[in-house]
Amino acid sequence: MRTPAALAAIAAIAAAVPDAIVGAGTVRSDADARAADAAGARFAVSPGWSPRVAAACRTLGLALLPGVATASEVMQAADDGFRFLKFFPAAAAGGTAMLKAWSSPFADVAFCPTGGIDATTAPDYLALANVAVVGGSWLTPADAIAAGDWPRIERLARDAAALARSR
Repeated sequence: MRTPAALAAIAAIAAAVPDAIVGAGTVRSDADARAADAAGARFAVSPGWSPRVAAACRTLGLALLPGVATASEVMQAADDGFRFLKFFPAAAAGGTAMLKAWSSPFADVAFCPTGGIDATTAPDYLALANVAVVGGSWLTPADAIAAGDWPRIERLARDAAALARSR
């Protein structure tokens, strides 16, 4: 939802590939959630914790991966029934050390760290028991997109998929 093309892209992908599980990122308001749902998104990802976004997604039946950066936010999201959370911005908010510290008090919560992660640091995150997956923009570098270098992006995606298989 960070670009004017987001909703059109979600709608185009959802229409062209009906079996795809299309999501919307950077959902920051209940209006964003409604727009993403109307465009065909099947899940939403928020950069932070918002009870209003959570309520809107719940009403819409739109799965939500809410973002957290502090223990208080983890507690608030967990109080609202969320046990799978985006840890953002992971590297700036404490990285693997923070996730290790959270592993005991939040043993019932799993995380998807994003923000500041790349192909060299992803394995460190994936090695943690409370990390289910990682996300990172290293998969789609701006210069590769601008150049239409789809083979490079495909290679990066295959390399990332191999990280998950090696766990």
